[in-house]
Amino acid sequence: MNIPAELKYTKDHEWVKIDGDIATVGITDFAQGELGDIVYVEVDTLDETLDREAIFGTVEAVKTVSDLFSPLSGEIVEFNESLEDEPENVNSDPYGAGWMVKIKFSDASELDDLLSDAAYKEIIGG
Repeated sequence: MNIPAELKYTKDHEWVKIDGDIATVGITDFAQGELGDIVYVEVDTLDETLDREAIFGTVEAVKTVSDLFSPLSGEIVEFNESLEDEPENVNSDPYGAGWMVKIKFSDASELDDLLSDAAYKEIIGG
């Protein structure tokens, strides 16, 4: 199970990489493994400002559809458009080519509520 130490995590199995005031967000290796083969990623909130835990999109696997929750309040400034043609990148490279959105976050204090790699491992029993 790959859980990079330099990232932050949510209880909803998303990872967050902070770079200045931009947060890159995707789903964890654990989440993609639970979902199975991902066939579609939909994000229709580009350029919208969302509250933390608002739904920013969905990920569709062969047998299920799951909502994607914003880990931070802010504006969705970028969607990984390569996922439109290659949604399998979420399975093969969840922390790299499989990233989903970038959020310009508006409340840095929310970063304190994100989980460390160790705390996330406890949630998933790792």
